[in-house]
Amino acid sequence: MQEFTPIPLGTAIPDSPHAVSCSLPTMAAVRGYEEKDPAVVARLTTGYPRFVIHPFARRLAAVLSERAQVRGRKLWLASSERMAAGLLAHLRAAGPQGKGAAPFKGEGVHGVTHPESAELALRAKLYLQNIGGFISSREAEDRLAAIGAGPVPHAEETVAGDAAAQVLGCLRPMFAGTGEGDLMLANSGMNAVHAAFRAVNLVQARRGRTAWVQLGWLYLDTIAILRKFTASRGDYIHVPDVMDLAGLGRLFAERGATIAGVMAEVPTNPLVQTPDVAALSELCRRHSVTLVLDPSLASAFSVDCLPHADLVVTSLTKYTGNEGDVIAGLVAVNPAGPDAKALRRGVAAEVEAPYPRDLARLASQIRNTRAVLDRIEENTPKVAAFLSAHPRVASTHWALEARSRDNYLRISRSPSSTGGMISFTLRGKLEPFYDALRLPKGPSFGMRTTLICPFMYLAHYDMVTTPAGRAELTANGLNPDLLRLCVGIEPVDDIIAALGEALGAG
Repeated sequence: MQEFTPIPLGTAIPDSPHAVSCSLPTMAAVRGYEEKDPAVVARLTTGYPRFVIHPFARRLAAVLSERAQVRGRKLWLASSERMAAGLLAHLRAAGPQGKGAAPFKGEGVHGVTHPESAELALRAKLYLQNIGGFISSREAEDRLAAIGAGPVPHAEETVAGDAAAQVLGCLRPMFAGTGEGDLMLANSGMNAVHAAFRAVNLVQARRGRTAWVQLGWLYLDTIAILRKFTASRGDYIHVPDVMDLAGLGRLFAERGATIAGVMAEVPTNPLVQTPDVAALSELCRRHSVTLVLDPSLASAFSVDCLPHADLVVTSLTKYTGNEGDVIAGLVAVNPAGPDAKALRRGVAAEVEAPYPRDLARLASQIRNTRAVLDRIEENTPKVAAFLSAHPRVASTHWALEARSRDNYLRISRSPSSTGGMISFTLRGKLEPFYDALRLPKGPSFGMRTTLICPFMYLAHYDMVTTPAGRAELTANGLNPDLLRLCVGIEPVDDIIAALGEALGAG
């Protein structure tokens, strides 16, 4: 029997300087991570790249600041000159204090500096986090080595030749009917979402359509994009129940002429709910509303939603980057959509290209996606069945749960193509269970490694820790103590044994 041994706080998952997760083995560590407790932060070797500024990026910013004699100012390094320009405009729009922000360029890297200010720093970080604008950890590593401020880049398996073509070659069969230019790679899944959002706005604003509909509870940065970057507060519309197409129909009857797009996840994160995608698509087409679908939770290798969407956005960090050490994303344009040409042009103008070394690393892993998913999807129903039957588990959510099973099966590539995500809640307290559990614990999902986290604490800590926030979560069907488990490729008996042990201890 394979032994899952607890992973010390802050340890990278996997063991790579470019790991996308890190161990948060106790609820005290989770709270310390969210509250920036120095004792916890000091032990973090890495973190999810859009949330934790990578050590290589921090080191590069410090070196460049010193060389440029940028004293008394904060330097943010961006993924491109265009991204830096967007950040600069965002900071300057913050009012008088933002006027001190200035562009930065050094050693081929672009960024923005501003006077030391906690408020400006938070505004800058959230902007880069929300839309995927941080410099790549591999680019920072390469830049440090090039200027003699860092070691030789980490040795890892990559591919030679045109990595982008190899990645797209693996993806194209998942998007039948697409041609040259319909699939566009992004530096992260969130940048893919943002590029699609911007492209739709460019097309629809000319028609007087500026409102967006969020269908269900979505991933936090997708919600942030819709809330922050729609034209006005009234242009953000949340329809909480993904099954409520009748309600959506009434909304369209009332406001359809003003709605630019609908953003939906299939399934949703973290409740793993799937709307009736065909009916949703027909409703959107009837009202000339652009439909953007995100299959990241299960992967485009497990669900086929492009025929129903105008745009598909997805994270390639999940399942395709299954080693857990590279981030990337994809936007797919449905060539049969009414605005395909304009959307293709708009996405191409907005998307941030992945760093070449990231693509070379992704290309070495993506070829294994189907084999990895086969093993994950063999394990997932067994783990879901175990949790559903356990007396200490109050609720279980996964792709084939009863409420949206039929909707999911209509877009799944096969009845067994479920992805690896299971969310569940407990009867009793969260902390004893979580602390006793021997499975790897940290953010992200879609890795070979089984990974669990108290998702609401990591995604919405401000809501979990306030009465008003907890009330809003509850109103949206979200238990603040919900756990998000993504099943890996380990022997399923070992995964179940670890869960059973902790359920007995908690």
